[in-house]
Amino acid sequence: MTKKLFAILGMAAGVLALSAPVLAHHGGAAYDTAKSVTVKGTVVEFQFMNPHCQLFVEAPDENGKPVKWDGEFTNPGALHRRGWTKEMFKPGDPITMTGNRAKNGSLVLRVLKVGLADGRTLTALGGDDENY
Repeated sequence: MTKKLFAILGMAAGVLALSAPVLAHHGGAAYDTAKSVTVKGTVVEFQFMNPHCQLFVEAPDENGKPVKWDGEFTNPGALHRRGWTKEMFKPGDPITMTGNRAKNGSLVLRVLKVGLADGRTLTALGGDDENY
């Protein structure tokens, strides 16, 4: 009986230990939140899906060579409450993303706001976004 109890408790502990990463949330730890970066380019693709929306933008680097940036956002529900839709960005649309760059130097932004060609600015992340 004792062996069986220890086996069950051991398996339960193993399952809990393996499931811990599922419960974790990365927040802004991977990004340099001390400064903002602005990327101006054209939309390549917009993914309006869980767990986080992504906007891929082609923009020139410091040498003028086109590079692909990955703009990361909160979840679609939070963006939808701000009026965002999955159809709002089309490939080729001119766009400006402002946000925090990944600490590892990759071309990834935690997007705070998006500037559109018509002059409007959309807030992507703010104090009421509890899910990012």
